[in-house]
Amino acid sequence: MKILTSTGAALLLSALALPALADDASSCGTVRFSDPGWTDITATNGVAAVLLTALGYTPDIPTLSVPVGYEALKNGQTDVFLGNWLPAQQSFRDDLDAHGSIVELVQNLEGAKFTLAVNKAGADAGVADFADLDAQRDAFDGKIYGIEPGAPANQSIQAMIEADEFGLGDWELVESGEQAMLAQVSRSGSSPVVFLAWAPHPMNEAIEITYLSGGDAQFGPDFGGATVHTLAREEWVEACPNAAKLFSQLIFDVPMENVLMGRILDDGMDPQDAAKEWIAENPDRVQGWLDGVSTLDGEPGAEAVLAAVEK
Repeated sequence: MKILTSTGAALLLSALALPALADDASSCGTVRFSDPGWTDITATNGVAAVLLTALGYTPDIPTLSVPVGYEALKNGQTDVFLGNWLPAQQSFRDDLDAHGSIVELVQNLEGAKFTLAVNKAGADAGVADFADLDAQRDAFDGKIYGIEPGAPANQSIQAMIEADEFGLGDWELVESGEQAMLAQVSRSGSSPVVFLAWAPHPMNEAIEITYLSGGDAQFGPDFGGATVHTLAREEWVEACPNAAKLFSQLIFDVPMENVLMGRILDDGMDPQDAAKEWIAENPDRVQGWLDGVSTLDGEPGAEAVLAAVEK
């Protein structure tokens, strides 16, 4: 069986839209979804956690690297994942497809992008395309700064280096977490630096970024234009239709995520506190997310969420 599309998952959820909340209460009280350590997913996970808590569920959000997180979903150790970036993570989707136990609940974000970029000093050095990098190797110290080990984007960079594409065969990929990478960019000052950059992310406001053209083969067209998808175990969707319906309707946008991520990264807010504040400021979004969703004990969901965030 192949991974269901968002339409297929919606049909499944529709078929399961029965008064089965008693089963939800006994078997679905804890909802497990992983965090790969990326602030955008931390932000959306924070929103999901606030909503679930207000509905009477208990969110369980372990921090797992991208490869480990996909294995956890495939092996039934987690229930949902809100961070399936496509096309960057297509290989993981292909693996889940072959496994045949995962459904796509919804495309939760459009307008994202993810590719290599340079800081202002790099742009001032004349780098605007992947093909411009090697001529400025010494200025960049021959290093490309990536994110956590095992991330698909890092694998794409390493494959590019090993194939000596764009003359980058003697360059080095520096793997680290998101925050360590951005700290390196901040420390660079007037020195050129090339690194992974993406939107949504407050880095786009804090750093003068030039996204590099020419990386279509490595990251996809339109500067690594991407969509983000929510995946879930089919067995969980069948057993927990109320919680699954929430996730199938939980759709975000780039401006929203930029705000949430800025509050987390720049203001030091707890992700759930940031989410609760944003939801209180934007109560109109709750109705769409909670349409037809109840609390775990069968009460109207939207009213419960709005009451919780106003406290």
